[in-house]
Amino acid sequence: MIDKFVTSIAEALDGLADGATVLVGGFGAVGQPDLLVEGLIEQGAKDLTIVANNAGYGRVGLARLLSIGRVRKLVCSFPRIAGSVIFEELYRAGRLELELVPQGTLAERLRAGGAGIPAFFTPTGAGTALVEGKETRHIGAREVVLEPALRGDIALIEAWKGDRWGNLVYRGSSRNFNAVMATAADVTVAQVHHAVELGAIDPETVVTPGIYVDRLIHAPSGVSDV
Repeated sequence: MIDKFVTSIAEALDGLADGATVLVGGFGAVGQPDLLVEGLIEQGAKDLTIVANNAGYGRVGLARLLSIGRVRKLVCSFPRIAGSVIFEELYRAGRLELELVPQGTLAERLRAGGAGIPAFFTPTGAGTALVEGKETRHIGAREVVLEPALRGDIALIEAWKGDRWGNLVYRGSSRNFNAVMATAADVTVAQVHHAVELGAIDPETVVTPGIYVDRLIHAPSGVSDV
């Protein structure tokens, strides 16, 4: 019987090694797998590359992971937002490497990684400092930049509900980067608010098929599934 639910965060993160590339879903605080991020802090892996939309808030969650020196490199679109004090401290001190990626390009690099597309051309960023060292061409009348696909060793994502096969449904804007990151990692771990029986999810509403999901942890939200 296939049952991808695990009983502990330690089991969910089993095998995560130093130097890993970790994809962390979420858009700001929306849809971020907070329980898994806290588990990553406890797990102890270091020298990590974190791929996320932003650098976290305050001194908790993703920001705390940065603050305790476990992240070598951050790949993101919005490292400087209200409350991102930890990132600024580390970056100004030269203790954190940053790869700044336009948001649409970040999403497409992840999608390409999940689809097996090695790279693609985009006009986004052409003519700016963001493309220094990258291949550029003129296609038609536009200058375009070659962007590589992006994959992770592990993806930590959040979903609204999931069944034991790993089929996932998201709620509203919490879908954000979670769905695309689920396809772009060697191991995908989903934190789900509602664990449901097989057949309870209408197949037409499944966003992430279970084939992309390796482990599930049930993290009740206290909000009913309506």
